[in-house]
Amino acid sequence: MTGNDRHGRMLLQACLNGARPAAQHPALTADTTLAGADAARAVAAGAREIHVHPKDAAGDDSLRAADVDRWVRALRSACPGVQIGVTTGAWIEPDVGERLTAIREWSVLPDFASVNWHEAGADEVAALLVSRGIRVEAGIWDATGLDAWQRSPVHDDTLRVLVELPDEAADVVRRHAEGLIAHVRLDDPDIPILLHGEQRSAWPAFTLAVELGLDSRIGLEDTLQLPDGRTAPDNAALVRAAVAFINA
Repeated sequence: MTGNDRHGRMLLQACLNGARPAAQHPALTADTTLAGADAARAVAAGAREIHVHPKDAAGDDSLRAADVDRWVRALRSACPGVQIGVTTGAWIEPDVGERLTAIREWSVLPDFASVNWHEAGADEVAALLVSRGIRVEAGIWDATGLDAWQRSPVHDDTLRVLVELPDEAADVVRRHAEGLIAHVRLDDPDIPILLHGEQRSAWPAFTLAVELGLDSRIGLEDTLQLPDGRTAPDNAALVRAAVAFINA
């Protein structure tokens, strides 16, 4: 069973920005109005969900309620009916207690949030999200994170597994991805899997996801380049290229 929906469609998520500073690309912004317009174009191009890193006024990743509420509200307004997800990455707030406090203060709740299980505090963060009605994506980068997630008391409440590949050469993507996927499937044969990479592995991982019938994502968080190596003008251009692969 794949992560596709009941109509057999591959779930395509647009990952708008990531931790990248705005200086890396003209379409990256700390302005929620501009980000909302960018997200709407990505949805019109074929994305069915949005993953975003809320930013503070300086353009840095933020878990503070004022920033998360503002970003989720803006994206939901720009993309009505589209599921909106955020990050809970430990690099934003390394102190687990402070991270939990920030999440407790959110008042405009995202539909889902990603939790990296190789990070300290993953179980506590995921449990808090679930208690607030926010669905959890389990970010699995390596065997350590996979083992921690499989042992987690929040394991059965997971929306999907994100098999996440680092910036690595295209010729190792298949072996790395299939190894992680196989280990996920051993204990959880039916859980949806979203496979994606970053930088050099972004497009190889995406095309592998299409081949394997898995869900995936694309956007300026994962790559600034179109498959032919040209710089993408915005997230919509990346989504259109991804849709072309799906429909090929």
